[in-house]
Amino acid sequence: MAAKSKILIIGATGYIGKFVVEASAKEGHPTFALVRESTVSNPEKSKLIESFKSSGVTLLYGDIHDHESLVKAIKQVDVVISTVGGQQVADQVKIIAAIKEAGNIKRFLPSEFGLDVDRHHVVEPAASFLGIKVQIRRAIEAEGIPYTYVASNAFAKYFLHNLGQQNVTAPPRDKVVILGDGNVKGVYVTEEDVGTYTIKAVEDPRTLNKVLYLKPPHNVVSFNEIVSLWEKKIGKTLEKIYIAEDQILKNIQESPFPSNFILALVHSILVKGDTTNFEIEASFGVEASELYPEIKYTTVDEYLNQVV
Repeated sequence: MAAKSKILIIGATGYIGKFVVEASAKEGHPTFALVRESTVSNPEKSKLIESFKSSGVTLLYGDIHDHESLVKAIKQVDVVISTVGGQQVADQVKIIAAIKEAGNIKRFLPSEFGLDVDRHHVVEPAASFLGIKVQIRRAIEAEGIPYTYVASNAFAKYFLHNLGQQNVTAPPRDKVVILGDGNVKGVYVTEEDVGTYTIKAVEDPRTLNKVLYLKPPHNVVSFNEIVSLWEKKIGKTLEKIYIAEDQILKNIQESPFPSNFILALVHSILVKGDTTNFEIEASFGVEASELYPEIKYTTVDEYLNQVV
């Protein structure tokens, strides 16, 4: 057995980063997390940092803006995964420069973890943000860095824990707002499964220089199907309020940030079908649940059981 790749996660304490760190350590990879010294002393993050340490994760002190620390960290590993948040997505050019200088990286996974940024119908203000991710892809390719892009589609927690209803923390039990006609298929994946599939892909030759799509078959469902599953679980029929596309677009234009940004992404998934409206062709992509049938992923149905 070849030794498992050493993996560096940048943005390890962020929303999706912690799930990737957890999956990497669990899978037995020597796992490194790049953290700022200020993060370690941050009371909100200290519990997470302690959980990293107890999982055997090595903390490397550094910063995306400190080139020397970045190169030093990268030289210790084989694979770099970036899970940086929205504000830092453009700064990934600094990671690309450091990877280029280090010269030892077998695979780079930039911070994507959503829609395929080359294939979508997202409107502003979210379109510009995805445009930055496209620029990062092209920069990676121009430098000849081996890559995998993870199109994980919709995070289950964002959409399912409250059935996508605004300003509520639990799924509705009387009425539900549905964007569009509710018949467009979307793909919903738990954050834990995003971490698991991502780590599975890092050494796989089949995912080299490809987009890894997370489309587990039981999680490709329309919003009407989600509502129907929920109604069965609570034994009650909900009042349904459908919002037409022109009204959604108007709401996006009139809403402040970040509501307009979130609504633009939701419009893309629920109305335009951007997680399901194209075929995955072998020339550019592979599908995770086909590559790794051994992974028992959480289905939409199972996830809804957790929030009843």
